[in-house]
Amino acid sequence: MNAFWNPEPRRFDVGCTIEIGQTAESLHAHVNLDGHVEIRPGDEVTIHGAPVTINFGDCINMRRTATIVRAGILKRMVAHIAGYLELTELYDVSFSDGRAS
Repeated sequence: MNAFWNPEPRRFDVGCTIEIGQTAESLHAHVNLDGHVEIRPGDEVTIHGAPVTINFGDCINMRRTATIVRAGILKRMVAHIAGYLELTELYDVSFSDGRAS
């Protein structure tokens, strides 16, 4: 497939399920997109609807609509390189005993 010709639409809407929890064991928010849509580096996902607040100890599930905007080839490459460079920061590991020489 030619890198400059992409048959998928650049912007599209898809349904999603959101799970939000705030308990003593976990603070989380997960989004599952319908149709097994693959999100790639540089893509943007916007969830529509009013902001959600929950009380401590609650866990809720809800349905919303998400808009996905596919990144162009340049933005995808920049996001991929930036992710790689940020990952290399994790390699800064020292095996010294911590005492100054």
